[in-house]
Order: sequence, then C-alpha cells, then structure tokens
Amino acid sequence: MRGTPHKAVAAIVSTVAALAAAALLPAAPAAAAAQPAAARTTAAPAQRAAACTPAQVVANGGFESGTTPWSQSQTGLITNRTGQSAHAGGWFAWLNGVGSTHTDTLSQSVTIPSGCSTATLTFWLHVDTAERTTSVKYDTLTAKIGSTALATYSNLDKNTGYVQKSFDVSAFAGQTVTVAFTGSEDSSLQTSFVVDDVALDTSGGTVPPTDSTRTPAAPSYTVNLSSDTNGFVWTGHETASFTNASATPLSEVYLRLWDNYHGSCSAMPITVTHVTGGTAGALSVACTALKIDLPAPLAQGQSATIGFDLSITVPSGADRFGHDGAFSNIGNALPVLAVRDGAGWHLDPYTNNGESFYSLAADFNVTLDHPAGLLVPATGTSADTPGTSGRTVTKATASKVRDFAWGAGPFAKISGTSAAGTPINIYSVSGISSSDAQSMLTTAKNAVDAHAARFGAYPYGELDAVIDNNYWFGGMEYPGFVLDLVSTTALTHEIGHQWFYGIVGDDEYASPWLDEAFTDYATDLALGKTGTNCWNSVSWASSAEKITNSMAYWDANSSRYSTVVYGYGKCALHDLRRQLGDTVMAKLLKDYAAAHWYGVSTTAEFKAAAQAVSATDLTSFWTQHRIEG
Repeated sequence: MRGTPHKAVAAIVSTVAALAAAALLPAAPAAAAAQPAAARTTAAPAQRAAACTPAQVVANGGFESGTTPWSQSQTGLITNRTGQSAHAGGWFAWLNGVGSTHTDTLSQSVTIPSGCSTATLTFWLHVDTAERTTSVKYDTLTAKIGSTALATYSNLDKNTGYVQKSFDVSAFAGQTVTVAFTGSEDSSLQTSFVVDDVALDTSGGTVPPTDSTRTPAAPSYTVNLSSDTNGFVWTGHETASFTNASATPLSEVYLRLWDNYHGSCSAMPITVTHVTGGTAGALSVACTALKIDLPAPLAQGQSATIGFDLSITVPSGADRFGHDGAFSNIGNALPVLAVRDGAGWHLDPYTNNGESFYSLAADFNVTLDHPAGLLVPATGTSADTPGTSGRTVTKATASKVRDFAWGAGPFAKISGTSAAGTPINIYSVSGISSSDAQSMLTTAKNAVDAHAARFGAYPYGELDAVIDNNYWFGGMEYPGFVLDLVSTTALTHEIGHQWFYGIVGDDEYASPWLDEAFTDYATDLALGKTGTNCWNSVSWASSAEKITNSMAYWDANSSRYSTVVYGYGKCALHDLRRQLGDTVMAKLLKDYAAAHWYGVSTTAEFKAAAQAVSATDLTSFWTQHRIEG
C-alpha cells in the first residue's frame, strides 16, 4: 500500500468507506454459498494449474494451543515453566535437562500433500548444557521424519539463543509420516534441548508458462553489512547469483538501486563499487538502474554470479526508506536484479505515489552487524548472536521473496503466535502505547490467519510489523516485514500484500491493481465487509481512466489513484464475486494463488482464470468495470 501522497491513512479509509457503503455483515462461508451447476462444469481449467495446494502441515507447531496433536513420552515436555523461554509466544518443548540417564520423545504425524515439489521442515532449537567438554557428545537430540534421521545435535551445539534448522523433505510428498524429536542424556550433567515453532511448508512450485521468458531467474542474494552507531549508515558486500531462463542469450544484467530516488546522482544514498563477475556500465533512470555487462553471454540454463561493495545511507524522514528520529526503515535499499521478458528490460522510474517494484522470487541470506542497543526486524526468519565490542549480529534468511527490508532502532517489541502458528513480532517507535501495540498484535494474528485460510498458508516464517504514527502514508509491504500506522484496516491490508505482490507477483508499475485492488478486497473479507452497492458510487473522471492503468497514468493523475485502483478495483472484485457466487469466487482466488505461487501474474491471466469458472461470457463485465489487458 502506498496511499495518495502526503495523505494519512484516515483520508484513504474515508474515501474507501464512502465508496463501499459496506454492510458490516460477514461474508458467507465458502461452503455455504450455492454454486451454479454450469460453473461447476467449467471449473476444471482453473484446477489444472496446480496439483499441489501450498500448505503448512504441522499443527500447533508453536505449542501455544495445548499438547494436541503432539505425542509426548511424558507429561510436561510441552511447557511454559521457568528455566527456559520460548522462541515466540509463551510455550515451547523442553526435552531432557534432567542430569541423569533419561530419554524424551516428542512426535506428530503429518501428511505431506502429493504433487508438492517443495516441502521444507523447519524448527528453532536452543541447546543449554552443564557439560564442560568441548569434544565429547554426551547428550544428543535426533530429529527424524519417518524412519529417516535428519540431524543429530548434542551438548557441543550449545548456544545462547535459538537457531533455526531447515531440511528439504520433498521426497516424502504424498506420504503420512511422523516428525519426531528424541533426546537422550547420560548419567550426569544436564543438557536441555528446547524446540519451538516447528513448521513443514509445502508448495507446488508451479510456474505460469509466461514465467519461462522472465530472466534472470532463480536469483539468490548473499549480503553482509555493518552499521554505524545509529543504524543510519550500512556498508559491506553483496553477491547476486542467477540463471538465464530465456532462449535469448543474456549479455548484461541491471541492478535496481531504487532508493537513489531519495537523493541525487551527485549524492546517492545507494552506492555500488568494486563490481566483480561483470563490468559496471552507466547509471540510468535517475541513477536507479546500473547496467553490468557480463564477461560472456549466458545461454539458456547457464548461471553466473556478480558481486559488489555496497554503501547505504538512510536519510531523515518517516518513510519506507528513512529514519524517524532514532528509528530507521530500510526498504528497497538492497540492489536487486531487474527483469527482462518478451518486452525487454523493465527499467521503470521510481514512483512515490505507489510502487514501481517488479522482481522475481529470490532467496536472501543477509547478515547485519549492528550495535547491541538496536533491534533489527527484517524480512524472513532472524537469529541474533553476540558480535564484538557491544554489537549484535542479526542473520536473516528468506526463501522465495521478492525483496528484503529491515529496520533498526531502540524499538519496543512484543511477540505472539497466531492461532494457525505464525510467529508475529510488533516493533513500536516511541510514542506508541502498549495498548495500541497489543491491539496491532491481535490484528496481525487475525489478519494473517484470515488471509491464509482464503489464499494458502503463509510461507515466510515469522512476520514483523513496525508501528509508527508519523508515517505520511498508510503503510508499506515487504515480504514478512510491514510498516504501518496504528490502524486495524491498514495493517490487515499490508498483511494481505504478503499474498498479492509477495506470493502472487506482478509488475507493480504496469499493473498496480493486481496487488492493491486484490489486497483491498482481501481486507474487506477479513474484516467482514461485503462491499454491498459499492460499485454504485463509481464516477469516472475521463474516458482514459481505467482500473488497469499503469503508474505512469496515475503519476500524472495522482489524486485519482487511491479512488480508482483501491476503491473501484476492490468493488469490481466484489461485483465479480456476486456474478460468480461466493463459493466459486473463493475457489477461483485460492486456485489462482496456487497456480501463481512464487510466480508472476498478469491481468490477462486473471481474466482467463475467472472466465474458466464462469457460467457466462465475462466480456461485458470487464468492459463495464474498465478492466483491460
């Protein structure tokens, strides 16, 4: 979300409210609405897009909902007692720690859906021991799936905090297997194995046919940065690895240095130097694009890596890239690879009105060295370890995300876990009351579960939200990391972007409605609003105004951006729901998300998916609602 510039979220909400005239009645449950027979007979094309519905199949992985469905070798392994602490929430599994010959086992049976090409088991582990040896494994913990031992840890793996463990278990797709942890101690000196936030995420890995021409594909970024004492300046090194997915050779790549918009070409906040793996060319697009010529053209399927030194200077200002006093937001600061497709390189300009960002799903491994007094929320899952001289090293890992963002400052932090098991952290700047922070934690828990139930399981591990009422905009989304005012509607919206933009990608400059309208529609559903009669308030400013216009149009007509893209866009989707029926629409969007999971969608693909499940020709519907493409 990036609202009309320099208007607070209250203004956006009032505009949307005037459009919606929405009854506060909950939407009919998907199973309760009748589905027309004709629609049932035409549903098959949408179903063929994905054989695997993405899901997180471990239940109660954060141990916040009692012991079910876990099996314990003895009562009390799942606990909140003093002596150890949870990774998130208040409960955890504490195996061993007795100091005598002893074995504990914790297990759960799970079913990994068939057809899923990706299945990843993760858990957080803390090891606390009284053993003094540095060479002998006296006490052990073994993690298994089925009869396969994934790893064994011991007293030698002791640590001061939690470390996330991750395993590829895709070989077990289509099977019901037991995830188990077995801890064994010898006759003396305790070792405690503390496990929390167990998850097993699956996805189909389905890529839309048009994605094969988008390149450079499969990007992977490794970043090491160190900050100054305030967290305002970060310096270090970044590497980017990628593969050419196109039949057309790849002789160059472009890095997007988006945040140079916030400075000038003579005083750039983002600087790239000492490039390896290619030759740096000229900066273009107001110094937000840097061409790098490769040593030799990459043929289809070939891979390469470039590296460079990186410097980031955060300007003053409560913005998505800026610092509000001592609190920094560092969004779109890491250089990422631009996309080339059949239309050529996408090197659109930065827009402060909305978003210009268009990137493919990537893996990030980011190490941030900073003063220990700063908390650093970030995309992905993070683990802190002590650094040198009063510093902390935050290591964040994120898989299949389109960008990476972080914050830095003396935030107040509260944490919890949603009912479905997503760990959530709320980071508040000075001036945010504890009651408002708690309210935002509750909102985040409800929102992430509501969206996941409709569109597929949340795949990014934990979710961090930075709350600051000085933002001039309503909120801003990044994968696993959002910025927001104290606002239930705005936070529900930003979390909805985890699906529409994050999981189901789009070219945000060319087709902003594909993430903003869909997210506003999802927000209505999550808050029990039906959008009754909201299309009746539509009044077009000109014949050129369309829901599907690009940011080039909206930058020239900025006062209409929120009204049309957010308001008219979501109302069009409410109208489509009434046309198709609640059940058909719910299934359409869930299948649409699954078919484009970690991919990129277009207006044409959504229209085709909707037509495939409709009993009638939708041509007049698209024309009436000015949805073109």
